[in-house]
Amino acid sequence: MIIKRRFSKVPDVILSAQRHDELTLDLYLCELTELLMGKQTIHKQLTPLNDYLLIYCTKGHLLLSIASDRVWMQKEQFCIIPKGFQYHFEVGESEPTNVFLCYFNGSKTKILEKEFTAVRDLVPSVNNLVANRKMLFDELFANLSRGYNNANMHYINFTFAHLLATFVFASRTGDDLLTEENPMVQNLISFMEQNIEKKMTLNDFAHESGYSITYLSTIFRRVTNYSPLSYFSHLKISKACEYLDQTSMKIKQIAYKMGYTDAYYFSKDFQKKMGLSPRAYRQRLKQ
Repeated sequence: MIIKRRFSKVPDVILSAQRHDELTLDLYLCELTELLMGKQTIHKQLTPLNDYLLIYCTKGHLLLSIASDRVWMQKEQFCIIPKGFQYHFEVGESEPTNVFLCYFNGSKTKILEKEFTAVRDLVPSVNNLVANRKMLFDELFANLSRGYNNANMHYINFTFAHLLATFVFASRTGDDLLTEENPMVQNLISFMEQNIEKKMTLNDFAHESGYSITYLSTIFRRVTNYSPLSYFSHLKISKACEYLDQTSMKIKQIAYKMGYTDAYYFSKDFQKKMGLSPRAYRQRLKQ
């Protein structure tokens, strides 16, 4: 038995527009449902899905069937089912069960598909906005009831993208990933930030981490997608941008302060990373 239901479906004519709108074609929400179900309730998708489906359980538990797979879902678990599949779920002799169903589509969904699994836990964290997930669902329902003008649909789909990210990336922020995946990497980044004005070598970083250069480089790149030296260089350029924006220091002075022994090399490195020279970067604020 369905005890309570919230439901909103974006009309087909609006979805057609979303598929061709440059701001939404990558990812757009198609339908949003919240179900509070009593015991011995069955919900079935009778035909193959035309869209991707996020199922999020916020209370109780249910038995989810996808093709020949059957798996239990409980509070703070979710799954994303690719289009083309049929599914059904059922609530047994348990407490009332609450689930959100989000149907969505867009060109990015195929790319994101590698992140989708049958059932995943949501990892609690104090460093992210997971606590705002219910607020995001409420925001989507509220705005879907206000009509389908372009500005509102843009807002709805950007809000949904934020919501989806909290699931796809396992409810972790960058800081969480660095700390939980490998605390050594986070500790080394803190060391880099504390020594931003020094000229450091890979040997210095290896000595600080307590690992070999080869192992350090492998783990650091796996977590950050950068080598230690490249990451350190990006930190230096980011700090140099602060000096260019907030002080009247000469470019040569900033180069030396950031540990560069050659101002020309500093300018070349800055141009490569920022897309314009230090002088042009500073002048942009005066235009």
